[in-house]
Amino acid sequence: MRYLGPAALTAASLVLLLATDQAVVGMPTAGPAAAPARVLARTVPGLAPGPARDPARAPGPALDPVFDPAPAAQQLPAQQLPAQAAPVVAHQAAALTEGRTAAGAPPVRLRRRLLADPLRSRREPLPAEVFTGAGFDACSAPPVETMRAWWGTSPYGAVGIYTSGRQRACGQSRLTADWVREVREMGWQLIPTHVGRQAPCMAAGGKTQRIDPAQAVQQGREEAAEAVRAVQGLGLRVGTPVYLDVEAYPRGDSACSQAVMDFAVGWTQALHGAGFRSGFYSSTNSGVADLAAAARAGSGPLPDAVWYANWDDRATTTDGAGRLGDDLWADHARIHQHHGNAQESYGGAALAVDRNQVDGPVAR
Repeated sequence: MRYLGPAALTAASLVLLLATDQAVVGMPTAGPAAAPARVLARTVPGLAPGPARDPARAPGPALDPVFDPAPAAQQLPAQQLPAQAAPVVAHQAAALTEGRTAAGAPPVRLRRRLLADPLRSRREPLPAEVFTGAGFDACSAPPVETMRAWWGTSPYGAVGIYTSGRQRACGQSRLTADWVREVREMGWQLIPTHVGRQAPCMAAGGKTQRIDPAQAVQQGREEAAEAVRAVQGLGLRVGTPVYLDVEAYPRGDSACSQAVMDFAVGWTQALHGAGFRSGFYSSTNSGVADLAAAARAGSGPLPDAVWYANWDDRATTTDGAGRLGDDLWADHARIHQHHGNAQESYGGAALAVDRNQVDGPVAR
């Protein structure tokens, strides 16, 4: 069932505060208030980014001598509008619905990229807030009045917002600290997203800035620093995740896949060093498949949560679209984008959205 009516939403969502250390997640306490019909707090075992546990967080063999760990990132310093249907959405519909692996291409082979994880040296656990339920993302942050109209009338309790990145598809003139404060006071949970450099082998399109394979780790760190500045400027707190948006790319080029994964490792290391969580958005046919392969190869630190795009109209996070096994990002660390380019209207306000099922960390 794609949507749940208001009465059914009592047990459909949860908001909870987690405290996580290197390989252990503490017991939650209550998170920010939200509509009583939407919120259910409960204890969960934790977030597990990698197979069983993220290999970069657990004791194990020495770091790969081929890849020297870099120092941890420094802490970074911290009118009412009518609702209109947006002309575009954020993601690439065609690419996300096609299997893009080149015919006859050899299997992708990834080298292990293992860097020091700043979470291992934290003296205090890094908090996280998890939401479970229906969410949506729109290309631009919607008007506050639209968010008010949708709260309690739509099936949604979380919204994806494009907080940073030089390759965002739409302008974000409404996305300010005041906007964030107002919609959070209504009860909305936020999913911050960064749209930066893309895969070197990505098909030609509007996103022209690509990852340099020779500089991928450092470029990931640099974009994480940009993302942290943005979420701090919006008033979001330590422990907030930022999801790296990697649009679909042809899979089958090992060098391209390696560059994307190296970028994701550098991104995660820098976010962890600044006290923020790492997320990763991509198609199941490209970035998510490569991320699973990177986990199997023992790379790290890997993102804390995976947002996978598979437009199958199944509002679930449990099957991983065949790419994520039960040991990969299984502990409240997944978002599934299951439908794109939907025109929807609630409370008299219309938006073009992508539909998501959320069971993962959201902004604090």
